[in-house]
Amino acid sequence: MTQSDQQLARRLETATRNLLERRAETASICPSDVAREVYDGDDDGWRDLMEPTRQAAWRLAAAGEVEVTQGGRPVTENEARGPLRIRRARHSD
Repeated sequence: MTQSDQQLARRLETATRNLLERRAETASICPSDVAREVYDGDDDGWRDLMEPTRQAAWRLAAAGEVEVTQGGRPVTENEARGPLRIRRARHSD
């Protein structure tokens, strides 16, 4: 991963955390919300950030910070097919 790739990865992870912080505790976000937040243009160039955004979500999920869901149910990267949502990890106390 190049330095610019690493910087983009950190920006996407930070944007994911920040967007979730601004939402209700049980709310989820779409990866496109994150891509749009990070993209520095007015066109649809944010779409090129969708795969890096998904990869950032999987890294955060592996670290226990978020859950990636489909149909409201947490999924693994191997199970996921189609549209995803991201929410804060639900920790049992």
